[in-house]
Order: sequence, then structure tokens, then C-alpha cells
Amino acid sequence: MTRIDLDDLPPRIAAQLAAAAEGEEVLLVQAGAVVGRLTAGAKTAAAPEPAGDIAPGEIFEQFRSAIEDEF
Repeated sequence: MTRIDLDDLPPRIAAQLAAAAEGEEVLLVQAGAVVGRLTAGAKTAAAPEPAGDIAPGEIFEQFRSAIEDEF
């Protein structure tokens, strides 16, 4: 399967692809001919933000402590 990172595309094209609704078809056209067809899938949720009550340094310390306890 071919994977295209939207960050590698021109902003206008990336925005159009990202805005496609679930099930909407996107035609890829070159010189007036259809060369490809994409169907937009369901949007996935972004990764949750870390809890605000734990400082980034504390997260690392908790992780390191858990690893040291294991080994």
C-alpha cells in the first residue's frame, strides 16, 4: 500500500484531502483523465493530551522508575 504524508504535500492539497467527508470520493486527475480515485475513511481521534496535573519531567521519572522496578 502506498502511504502519502499530508505534511509532504502543498498546503492547499493537504487541506482538501483532510477536509473530505467520510465516504466522499476524491478523484486524481492528470491532463483531464482520471488516474486514481480515493475514498475518505472515518477520521481517527488524535492522541489525548497528557494530564495537566503531571509535569513532563514527572512523567519521565515515573516511567524510569517503573522500568527500574521491572529489571
